[in-house]
Amino acid sequence: MQGSFRIIRIAGFDIRVHYTWLFAFVLVTWTLAQGFFPLSYPGWDAPTYWATAAVAALLLFASVLVHEVAHSIVARLRGIGVRDITLFIFGGVSNVEEEAKDAWDELRISAVGPLTSMALAGVFYGLSQITGPRNDPLAAIADYLALVNLMVAAFNLLPGFPLDGGRVLRSLIWMGTKDFVRATRVATMVGQVFAFLFIIGGVFLALSGNFLNGIWIAFIGWFLNSAADASRRDVETREAFRGVRVEVLMGATPETVTADVSIDELVHNRFLAGGRRALPVLRDGRLEGIVTVTDVKKVQRDAWASTRVGDIMTREPLHTVRPDSELTEALGLMAEKDLNQVLVVKDGALVGLLSRADIIRYLQYRSELGIPPAKTSGERTPRP
Repeated sequence: MQGSFRIIRIAGFDIRVHYTWLFAFVLVTWTLAQGFFPLSYPGWDAPTYWATAAVAALLLFASVLVHEVAHSIVARLRGIGVRDITLFIFGGVSNVEEEAKDAWDELRISAVGPLTSMALAGVFYGLSQITGPRNDPLAAIADYLALVNLMVAAFNLLPGFPLDGGRVLRSLIWMGTKDFVRATRVATMVGQVFAFLFIIGGVFLALSGNFLNGIWIAFIGWFLNSAADASRRDVETREAFRGVRVEVLMGATPETVTADVSIDELVHNRFLAGGRRALPVLRDGRLEGIVTVTDVKKVQRDAWASTRVGDIMTREPLHTVRPDSELTEALGLMAEKDLNQVLVVKDGALVGLLSRADIIRYLQYRSELGIPPAKTSGERTPRP
């Protein structure tokens, strides 16, 4: 997720924090210090309220992290790679490399999150019973975390895709229909219904005087609706590409450039004249790197004549795919690394270049010709 930074590694997963998490942390801390704890535990001084609220907020997000780690561990056990886990304003997300390969895997991966939150609620409830007087800050934190983890489990069990409950719903529909795309469409529609209910309820609360909570609930609804729609489009796009090889779409024998060419010549004779955004860089037939419009934009205009391609090109890492790779693999790489193109390499030699424009063109042609995605079955990709 762009705008995030790595903070730690847990159970083999990189844990990242998105900048929006800071807003969520401040908001939760402020709400607890100014509202929840003073109302529930009167008589503390202001520093105690704020310190207790800050610790509770941190442990809340630690609980969300445990929830996501549980998802990630089960995904890894089922042979699905997990890039990292990111905490952001709405909680956390495990960034998996692919969708579950069958309905049972999806059910296992989805259900373990709410079950973990329920288990955490039980643990914190037990701690609240042994930490001292009911008005003690430690007992108050444990009570709050027991309640909030129970709420997290209940919220995630709502059958609104892409919540865990929505993914459980998709897995059940998938089992019954043996059609992954159809199951996704139905689960997405249900998810969007819940999203609109959140939006309507939030607006009603805001107009009734509970402005902050109303806006927050409406914002959650908007996020769920956007996430559900994006998930549906992503699945449909990937299914349209399933079984299609990179070599079908790539530009074979791509135009190349050498490292000693000036940026001025590159821009005017290659990029502008040829309508290119990127060119592989070769030396004696060997791939050295790639130079893109983004690389050129980092150089002042008056330095183009004196600056060479070799001075600005990207040497490492070079993101490549094989010509016999599935298009879904290339698409995932481009999405993960935010690339406009990937190099196609076979036995160490450059054989083509695949760009987003090639993929968009392919989708447009399929749409014009009315070609549907390949029919899917319950087991989408046979395991090796």
